[in-house]
Amino acid sequence: MAMRYMTGGLCMSEVIRKDHPTPARCAVPPSKCVGNGAAFADRIISVARSWIGTPYRHQASLKGVGCDCLGLVRGVWREIHGSEPELPPAYQPDWAERSGENRLRDAARRHFGAELPVAEMRPGDLLLFCWRPDLPAKHAGIVSASDRFIHAYEQAAVIESALVPSWRRRISGVFRFPEKV
Repeated sequence: MAMRYMTGGLCMSEVIRKDHPTPARCAVPPSKCVGNGAAFADRIISVARSWIGTPYRHQASLKGVGCDCLGLVRGVWREIHGSEPELPPAYQPDWAERSGENRLRDAARRHFGAELPVAEMRPGDLLLFCWRPDLPAKHAGIVSASDRFIHAYEQAAVIESALVPSWRRRISGVFRFPEKV
C-alpha cells in the first residue's frame, strides 16, 4: 500500500526522491575516513534524537513526516553529510526474507567501512539487527548511550530504546559513521 501521508497525494518514495535528487558518490572510501571523535558522535546522536517522534512510514525518510529504520539512518546521514551516497531501491517489508541477500550489511560496508566488534560499539555508531542468526540484517538503529539506541519502530515512531539483552543478542553488525565522505 502506498503511503500518502502529509505529502500532497504523492507516495513517500516520490517525495523523498524529489526532495533529495541524485545522491553524491562518496569522494573518499569509508576506510580512509578520519576516526569518529566524541564531538562528531555527539552531533550524530543529537541529529538522531531530533527525529524522535517521527511516525513510522515504510520507505520514508522525512523528519516529522515519516521514516522507517533505514529512512532514519538516511536522514541522519543527510543532515551530517549533506547528501546520501546512494538511494535504496524500492523494498517490501519482508524484503530480507525474500531475497536472502544481506543488503543492509552490504550497503553499510560500502558507505561506513569495515564492521567493528560489538565490544567496540560506542555512541554514534550504526547498529544492524537480524531476528535470527540465519537471516540477513533487517533492522537498523543508532547507539545513543552504552545502553540505549534510537530507531524507527514499526507501529510506533522513532524512539529511543534500552539496549536490553533481547536487542543485544540480535546485533549483527556495528559500523562507525565516517566523519568525511
